[in-house]
Amino acid sequence: MKKKFILFDFDGVIADSFQSAFEIQKMICPHLTENIYRKRFEGNINDWEEPINVHTEECRHDIDFFTEYIPRMKNEVQIVPGIKDVIVGLEKNYTLIIISSTITSPIQEFLEGYDLANHFAQIMGNDVHTSKVEKMKMVFEKFDVESKDCVFITDTLGDMHEAEKMSVGSIGITWGFHTPETLLRGKPFRLVENPNDLLTAVEDYFKIK
Repeated sequence: MKKKFILFDFDGVIADSFQSAFEIQKMICPHLTENIYRKRFEGNINDWEEPINVHTEECRHDIDFFTEYIPRMKNEVQIVPGIKDVIVGLEKNYTLIIISSTITSPIQEFLEGYDLANHFAQIMGNDVHTSKVEKMKMVFEKFDVESKDCVFITDTLGDMHEAEKMSVGSIGITWGFHTPETLLRGKPFRLVENPNDLLTAVEDYFKIK
């Protein structure tokens, strides 16, 4: 029987990184609110364009997000409580891959710090491709799998939309960037409120595939 694949988003799902990321974006655009920032993730974050309004000229273009974010990943971003044991448990029966909009190398380093890097078959960050649709295509090709063999665990509506374009189902987690109400708009297979519940959610998902 062909092994099933779990595609993991990173920020918000594995790394408790919302506050750090938001603070950096607030440095770049001082007018930014949490609600506006969360709204950016209703699509692909790389495609976001700041609406033209009175505040736009206040945004600083001399601050690079990842230049500021990577040191914070090392020094202040923590792993989501309970997710490590879940990853270890899932890897026993599934192939795990990270598909993220953060750069690959700091994700790798973060996971190594928690002895988790070796549990993922591949880490695909923003440097691999800015589109998660394209990264899913790469997974299909490299590992010879189909959409029915995969599920995407994510905390954002934008990810769900990208997964849908590839006919990949999604499981939404509620401890990340988006509220349950926002995630439900993406029609996930299930919303999960506790990391431990991911084990059952994934098992149930593949029972119907």
